[in-house]
Parts: sequence; C-alpha cells; structure tokens
Amino acid sequence: MKIKMRKQNEITKTSDLFNKDGSLVQRGWARKPLLRYNKDDIGKGWSRTKEWDHFSILNKKFGFQLTIGDIGYLTQMSYVWLDFENKEREGNGEFKFFTKSKLLPLCSLENSKIEFPSKKFKATIEKRGNQRILTIDDPTFMDKGIKGTITLNDKPEWDNTVVVTGYKEDPRLFYYNHKINMIPAEGSIQIGTKDYSFEPETSFGLMDWGRGIWPYHTHWLWGSACGMVNGMPIAFNIGYGFGDLSTHTENIIFYDGKAHKIDEVTFHHEDRDPSKPWKFTSNDDRFNMTLTPLIPHREKLNFGLIYLNSSLLHGLYTGDMVLDNGEKIHIDSLLGHAEDIIWRW
Repeated sequence: MKIKMRKQNEITKTSDLFNKDGSLVQRGWARKPLLRYNKDDIGKGWSRTKEWDHFSILNKKFGFQLTIGDIGYLTQMSYVWLDFENKEREGNGEFKFFTKSKLLPLCSLENSKIEFPSKKFKATIEKRGNQRILTIDDPTFMDKGIKGTITLNDKPEWDNTVVVTGYKEDPRLFYYNHKINMIPAEGSIQIGTKDYSFEPETSFGLMDWGRGIWPYHTHWLWGSACGMVNGMPIAFNIGYGFGDLSTHTENIIFYDGKAHKIDEVTFHHEDRDPSKPWKFTSNDDRFNMTLTPLIPHREKLNFGLIYLNSSLLHGLYTGDMVLDNGEKIHIDSLLGHAEDIIWRW
C-alpha cells in the first residue's frame, strides 16, 4: 500500500510572523528562524502568551539544563543537574507572578542577556555573537552548592529546526519554535568541591526557543538526540501533538549540519511510562528507533488554573535513520531525551 505523505512546506523567505489581525503570514518549517516576531501585532494579550528559552547540555556522564518560561501571569526560572552514572536528577526553581510576558527577547539570533531576579539563586542566559553563555550560582543546591559557566558555540552554517504552526480553531493561535539540536559546549560546573568539565568534542547543547499562544488544554510529544557517529556530527528532532500540521512536521534528521526532512513520526510507549523503553517509527520508514531510559522522570502539578502531567526520560537511542539520498545510518546508544507532556495553562 502506498503511503500518503503530507506536503512539507519549507519557508525560505523572510517576513513578519503576524499579519495586522494577529494571524500568521506563513506556516511551515524552515532551516533558520526567518520570520520576525513582531509582537505588537500578536493576536491575544499577555495572559495567553507562552514564551520560553530552554537549554540542555549533555555528555555520557552528566548534564545541566537551564530554563526560563514566561506564561504572562507566571514566570519560572529553573535548572536541573543530571548524573547519568548514578542515574540521579536534582534541581531548583523559583516563580515570579504577573511578569506580563516582558522578560524574554523577541529574537533568538540577536544579542541579549536574561537575568532572572531570584532570591534563591543566580542564573543568566546570554547571547553574544555566535556564543550562548549560561551561568548558575546556587549555594543551597544539595547542601553543597552549585556554580559554573557553560559556553555553547553556535555553528551558523548548520541547519536548525524551525516550525511556524497555526491552529484551525482560531487564526490567532500559533507556535513559533526555533531549536538548535546540536551545539558544541565547553565549560565547567562545580558541585561542592568537585568539578565537572564539559568538553566540546563530547558535550553538546540543545536550545529550545519557543513563542506561542496555545489553547488552554495542550498535549505535546518531543524528542531529540545528538552526538558523533563514525566521526560525523548527527542529531535529530522529532515531535507532534499540537496545532494544524497539514503543512509540515518538525521531524528532521541532521547529518554533518544539513537537514534531511522526514514526514510523520509516532511515539510508542506503554501508559507514557518513562521507566520503560520508548519506540519511534515514521510513516516513510526513514526513522526507526528505541530509547532506553537512564533517568526516567514523572511530574504532576495541579494548582487549579495550572495543571501539568509530564513523562520525561533521558536515555540512549538505538536504531536506524535514512537520509534524503537513501543512505541508512545506524545509531547505537546516542544520548538524548523524549517527553510526553499534558498541560492546562
């Protein structure tokens, strides 16, 4: 039976993100963030706007994540330390109320510096040229303290994951997302008296820059991994679950920095259980992978207005990917993550 493939509309021309009525000018996927986030023309107010900058830096032994998420009436800065050898996860975070969607930059490529006004810890996210610099200083972490700086070195010549997604039910709803799925990282984190070094040959960062107005009830699935395979940089981005995807998916394989677009990818998991392996298949048979968990994580929050049900696992991907030219790439134990998240927010 012939598989029906969706049209993958690639955005190649620059434009504003919004028309004057708040609807999207273009929809589809792109290799770079070509659309300007002209927020003055956004379709709804600050109480419905969702914005975040998320960074994850991993190697086979440990990892560090730093996130700031602004949903208008609430902003959180949080960080997570991952110890893959001991299979441990620890972190901290703080909330600020009624920030009114004013903290985060309008562009993922322009120089900026985010300093979250926290009383618990100090953390910054800075864009300086082709570098993204993360800092953390929390003397209370695990009664030992955590402190350090990690620098991510962008490669402007590499393709990225960019999607511009609309919603059928309301033209003012949207999701504009820029991910860089593989960024060489260097720096160090000190926990107590122990230093953890990130080397650019083995440590890689992931940037997830998102801006959107979503329905109150939201469900998404996302996965990503990267590393060196036979001396070649390889990464991928997979996901679905929200918005009108009739024009595109966010599923892309990256080989030596170049994007190879694939169609639909399905997550196969048992009751969203992150302690068991998850499987992933594509309708074009170009992506077949199993993710074996190293650190599973489940989280539930219910504050009435805000509800979260999250299943997340960091682990090792094994399987096969097929490039645009038909070449099959075998993956064995590539470090990455996957998540299945339900929000009311």
